[in-house]
Amino acid sequence: MSNFSQLGLSSSLLDALQDLDFKTPSEIQRKAIPILTDGPCDFIGLAQTGTGKTAAFGLPLLESLDIENPSTQALILSPTRELAQQTAKGLQSFAKFLPKIRIQAVYGGAAITEQIRGLKKETHVIVATPGRLIDLIKRKSVKLNNIEKVVLDEADEMLNMGFKEDLNKILAFTPQEKSTWLFSATMPPAIKSIVHEYMQDPVEVSVNTGNVVNENIEHRYALIKASDKTEAIKRIMDTEEEMHGIIFCRTKRETKALAETLNNDGYSADALHGDLTQRNRDTVMKSFKSKRIKVLIATDVAARGIDVNDVTHVIHHTLPDDNEFYTHRSGRTARAGKKGVSLGLATRNDLKKVKFLEKALKIRMEKQLLPTPLEIQSNRVTQWAKDIVNTEIARDISDEQWQQVQEAFVGIDKNELLSRLISKELKSMNSVASNEDINISEKKETKKPGKSTKEREKVKKVNGASERFFINVGSIDNVNKRELLQFICEQARLKTESIGNISLQKKCAYFDVEKKYAKAVANKFKGISLDGRQLRVNRDDGGGRRRYN
Repeated sequence: MSNFSQLGLSSSLLDALQDLDFKTPSEIQRKAIPILTDGPCDFIGLAQTGTGKTAAFGLPLLESLDIENPSTQALILSPTRELAQQTAKGLQSFAKFLPKIRIQAVYGGAAITEQIRGLKKETHVIVATPGRLIDLIKRKSVKLNNIEKVVLDEADEMLNMGFKEDLNKILAFTPQEKSTWLFSATMPPAIKSIVHEYMQDPVEVSVNTGNVVNENIEHRYALIKASDKTEAIKRIMDTEEEMHGIIFCRTKRETKALAETLNNDGYSADALHGDLTQRNRDTVMKSFKSKRIKVLIATDVAARGIDVNDVTHVIHHTLPDDNEFYTHRSGRTARAGKKGVSLGLATRNDLKKVKFLEKALKIRMEKQLLPTPLEIQSNRVTQWAKDIVNTEIARDISDEQWQQVQEAFVGIDKNELLSRLISKELKSMNSVASNEDINISEKKETKKPGKSTKEREKVKKVNGASERFFINVGSIDNVNKRELLQFICEQARLKTESIGNISLQKKCAYFDVEKKYAKAVANKFKGISLDGRQLRVNRDDGGGRRRYN
């Protein structure tokens, strides 16, 4: 079936799909819609994120509603507020030419009194998060006794978020004679338990199971040192002019620190994490969807329920250990038939992980070389020059304006004028005029003979009193003192002058910090992961080897 008209949908829904520019049904839509419009049944749809599940259950659900019946006939349960909002919005757009149908979304983080007021009106479909629906049931503000269809959307995510008990409570309030439609990316044992308890002879459809990744995603990895990850992100943002991406970090502290660093350096970014209030979360998401910010930095948990169709890049600040996490992250891009890039920032220690992901997911991850700042500047200057050449000459330039500009440029020849213009453009760029290459090779470089140990360990003093710190990063992590210094300063937001001598050992290092900044250093590294392990930075208790007085 190559178009929606072959799926047995009414003309009202087909007209709405045409207005939405839905042309070709996805695989889950082709397989699910004919079954769900054929009559009452229990149904299991296994499909990855971004495969079109909302239309797969939403269109048949709307088709089945009795508009003349004022009672609530369908319930859709979603794991997050964002997904509930998006699902309700999607159903409303499908029901464009079915004006009598009313859909109400209820979720936490919003005024419950407003939602109660909305439910007092005629409501055919409720889209809800489990927690808020339980609250409404306790207040006797929602009636589920006439429900004919229950949809469990992203069922595995709901169970991962601890909603199993809430689901049991909610389903107990619905009639025994109803159709239950379950949509999930995976089928863990807890899902099978729900199937066994609440469904009878369900029809099962599987699409893109086994963590199969969207074919429209281009998979890449950049091989760099751990201390260069932030610099790598800046270079990617400088290179990809049209980038609208999500960067995944392991912890909320990492998201905050990265967003702060990027913003301080003039890059458009914001963080999404568990400490945000619902209002702040909504503000961040609104800014991201409207493209007022270029990248969204999020943890895996905070990103649940995000559904943005025009994400061009997914960047893995640290490659996940689980291939399912990689699939879910990557699935945020290349939606609605578009192309996308999934890029992992990898160290040499991650190369085995890259090979594992390739084998497990049957994908090919191409190595991407990151440009130097000088290369970025050169490309941008070239593009700037092309833009000027292609600029249409305004017809309303007055003789007075022309004369004033000519007088301003008297005595400046063409070469000098171009040099000044290029210099002005270079100053407006974020990157610095450095040609350092942060790409590294798969094999470790052999150390060149250099200064003696005594010279290398020469004490670097700081102003005033200092405190000594331990960090569980050493030469085994392929970093030298300069790189470690840069990493510490970047993370703690300190100048290099505030850091004293660094004693780099195989599995750890010790460094001195001006005493007035000691507390800041101790706090800035909490919750940070490095190459998949928890970073530890604390005051030295004297147990470390000191090579100098």
